[in-house]
Amino acid sequence: MRPIAGGTCSICGERLLSPYAFLAEAEARCGLCRRLEPPFVKAVAYGSYEGGLRELIHILKYGQVRPAANVLGRMLSEVMAGLESAFGPSTVVVVPVPLHVRRLRQRGFNHSELIARAALKLGPTGDRLVLNAKILERHRHTQSQTGLTRHQRRENIRGAFVVANPEALSGREVLVVDDVFTTGTTVSECARVLLRAGASKVWIAPLARTLKGDAQHADAELDEIGMTMAAHG
Repeated sequence: MRPIAGGTCSICGERLLSPYAFLAEAEARCGLCRRLEPPFVKAVAYGSYEGGLRELIHILKYGQVRPAANVLGRMLSEVMAGLESAFGPSTVVVVPVPLHVRRLRQRGFNHSELIARAALKLGPTGDRLVLNAKILERHRHTQSQTGLTRHQRRENIRGAFVVANPEALSGREVLVVDDVFTTGTTVSECARVLLRAGASKVWIAPLARTLKGDAQHADAELDEIGMTMAAHG
């Protein structure tokens, strides 16, 4: 369970192919982030959603082994510490992606909240990050995002979240915590809702991220690189 290595998108954290080296670091974006500006400033994950990290997340979520949150929280605290220098001078509101009350009753806890609490307790960020697990609510039950296309995920999650206390967000930066970043549709919807409610900026801290690596994706990225190089002359 090691941090993601190699070149990644400066916005969403997707792994980039080596031809992107011709771009300046601040411009190193994946094809999707160049086409569609995400509603968040930056998403940084600890590691790839595979192997031991994936197993540990499953042990917490589905095996209900709550002590696993402490191990995962230690990893997330490293992500938070890496983002701290980019935050403004004021305190940052940490918001775990909420579960619908039906799912919360079934599981007995919100795994993202447990991980966030452990990260804040174990991490070196002190009082700069303040947890508020009640500010964002999931007022509509949605089906699992697993197996859905990007378009289906957007439709499934649209309108699912509401901000319960907009006054607590006014002009504040927000750090959204989730367990896994797949296509980014869930955290992007959270970011849009938080920005509409008055947040100044939204950052994303998923514990793990799925990284595309199949041949079809590589071909698509190479096409994007070609178009960008042509645009640069």
